[in-house]
Formats: sequence, C-alpha cells, structure tokens
Amino acid sequence: MKIYIKNMACESCKVVVREALEELEIPTVKVELGEIVTKVDVSDEEKLALNKKIKKVGLELLEKKDGILIEKIRQIILDYVYKSDEKPDVNFSTILSKELNMSYSYLANFFSEIEATTIEQYIIALKIERIKELIMFDELTLSEIAYQLHYSSVAHLSGQFKKVTGLTPTHFKSLKEKRRISIQNI
Repeated sequence: MKIYIKNMACESCKVVVREALEELEIPTVKVELGEIVTKVDVSDEEKLALNKKIKKVGLELLEKKDGILIEKIRQIILDYVYKSDEKPDVNFSTILSKELNMSYSYLANFFSEIEATTIEQYIIALKIERIKELIMFDELTLSEIAYQLHYSSVAHLSGQFKKVTGLTPTHFKSLKEKRRISIQNI
C-alpha cells in the first residue's frame, strides 16, 4: 500500500517517519521522500496514529488526490533544486511533464490554483533558501553555488537573491543572524 506524506524534504524526515512506523509496528517496504510503501494495508486507526506522530515535526499524511499530485510536483522540484548537481540537458518543464506523464501547462495551472504561486516562483524561493544554506555552510564559493543551482552566472544568482531578499549574497554572508525559511513555509 502507498501512503503519501506532505512536507518530507530531507533524510531526517525519512528517519522520523521510519521511527514512527516502527513504533506503530507497521511493516514497510520502503520510505522515500513524500511516500511510504507498506507491506500490508494500513487501517484508518493506524493512519491516524501515524499522522499524529509525524505532525509533531511538520509532516502530514495526504489522502486527497489533489494533495498527492501537489506533493509529487513539490518533490520533483525539491529533487531538482537540492539533488541535481549538474545542469540538466532539458528544461524543468520537460522534466516535470515526463516524471508525471502529464502536460506541463496542466501541472503549472493546477499548482498555481492550489498553491497560489507559480512553479517558477516556488523554484526561485527554494533556490534562495538553498543559497542561504550554502552561504551559511561557507564551503562553496558563489561561483560554485551558481553552478550547482543551475544559474547562468554569479551575476544572475546575485540579482535574483537581492530581488527576493533585499540583500546581496555577500551582505547576507556578513550578517550575524542569518534568516532562513523552512521548506514547509515556502
């Protein structure tokens, strides 16, 4: 049985979900970002208990078809922003259409209708948070960050960063208290 989870964005989320499943003694095949595959059907009571446990860390079970599609779109976007180190050969719209086997225009309109933001704006918001994170780690140069996040240049990254945050990446780096937004709040 497949169960979908909202707001799963990192390996820590997978650990939390695995622990909750073990506590509830729900046998699983795999736990992926946004999705659990169980060996057996999960009762409504077990789903409620699981939902209660994972809500403590900002996760939530998805039941409705619309919510599941939105979460799949988000997960593909997260993978695109956080996990792809090399620039893909095709546009993101092609990647999304291919992954979900639906037209990009349908997915873009659906996402905008439900989330009240465009896919492009969501990607930009995630990229800005990822840039903040990478700047705080102080392990990569701005050029390396620009390359990793598929910007055409450091100037493009800096311009977009300043437009969204009001700060240059260099000024952000110099701040003592760096402000980041959790993925659930984007």
